[in-house]
Amino acid sequence: MTAHLAEPRAAAPVSRPAVRRTKPRRSWKHYGWVLFFLLPSAVPLVLFTIVPMVSSIWVSLHEWNLISRMRWVGLDNYGSLLIDPKTGRIFLNTLLYVAGYLPLVYVGGLGLAMALNRKLPARAFLRATYFLPVVTSWVVVALVWKWLLNPSNGLVNKILGAVGLGQPGWWTDPDWALVSVILASAWKDLGFVMVILLAGLQAIPKDLHEAAIVDGAGPWQRFWRITLPLLTPSTFFVVVISLINGFQVFDQVYVMTGGGPGGASQVVVGQIYDLTFRYGRAGEASALSWLLFAIILVVTVIQIRGQRKWVHYA
Repeated sequence: MTAHLAEPRAAAPVSRPAVRRTKPRRSWKHYGWVLFFLLPSAVPLVLFTIVPMVSSIWVSLHEWNLISRMRWVGLDNYGSLLIDPKTGRIFLNTLLYVAGYLPLVYVGGLGLAMALNRKLPARAFLRATYFLPVVTSWVVVALVWKWLLNPSNGLVNKILGAVGLGQPGWWTDPDWALVSVILASAWKDLGFVMVILLAGLQAIPKDLHEAAIVDGAGPWQRFWRITLPLLTPSTFFVVVISLINGFQVFDQVYVMTGGGPGGASQVVVGQIYDLTFRYGRAGEASALSWLLFAIILVVTVIQIRGQRKWVHYA
């Protein structure tokens, strides 16, 4: 007889209870310490940013001259602003300012960044010199440019006259007042844009340029095909920040032109100031500030959504 040995059966896998990973519970003591360390920055943020913003919404629904009691008017302030032709004019002036300021400050900042990205004698000194206007007070810069662009004895008109060119009225001429503000603003902010774009240029791998040179690419081809595409993250940041700052322009307008002559250089923030402190119409000023906030928000959202198509991250 032959014995048939039964093959051993594989042992059934032992089922183990599923282990739930639970998040560690934070004690009240932990949250207390977090709140304690946040207080030095959270308290000023709440008191000087969040509370005024919420209060301005409430003020925009009232008629108030900063002295007497507020009177409820609902959305009338917004309605009166939307049908007022002056509102459209100040928004147009602000858009014209942004349209002139943004290309000038970007192209100038990019040119400085590319020039100072090379090996130059005293390069660190030149970088600090070009950045110096950024940390200078706007009042000082505006006063200096107001003197430079003085129609009668300003340095700019003297140079233009010496070479036989016309001498504009600058901040005294309605056609040139906004141009004067744009020139002063671009000069002051060139250093900031230069630093951001210079950091972007230094982040571009040198191997790409070396490979392009080996392939026979010229300077312009390397600039258009390598530098600009890889500089788009820095460009995106500069454009967003510059647009937000451009829509909120005020200091240089207030010092150089005061919104004149004849309202030719009046901008939105300048009108908010005048409505509040010159005409005692704080409700309309608050409503105008929220209209400006809505426009800046829409423009910023469009930029953030659109950057997916043209910003290239290495």
